[in-house]
Amino acid sequence: MAGAGSRGRRRRGAGELESEVLAALWAAGRPLTPAEIRQSIGGGLAYNTVHTILTRLYDKKLVLRDAEGRRGAYRPARDAAELTAQAMREALDRGPDPLAALRHFVAGLSAEEERVLRKSLGDGVAP
Repeated sequence: MAGAGSRGRRRRGAGELESEVLAALWAAGRPLTPAEIRQSIGGGLAYNTVHTILTRLYDKKLVLRDAEGRRGAYRPARDAAELTAQAMREALDRGPDPLAALRHFVAGLSAEEERVLRKSLGDGVAP
């Protein structure tokens, strides 16, 4: 079966495991060891798999190693909103017409999202 693991588990898509690890770190609100992350996200992952993902996230500067106290613990370098904003900025920068992409994005906002955006632009500060 395509996309399934050796025991019938669905294979995660590119970047999905990194997102799950980051989500576990954000939810914990404290540094976690690879073993704690493995337990948090479940799915029968090997410890080495989690450690490899953490190393990749560290290399991308998305997580920090906790140098004090608990050796081998990791924490997110940015909160979820900051990371999302960075991804949006990078997506705009990659396109041939960032203004057109921004117009399309804004056209798809909910009323609440539009209200927050208008307030942020009017105040000149982030929400």
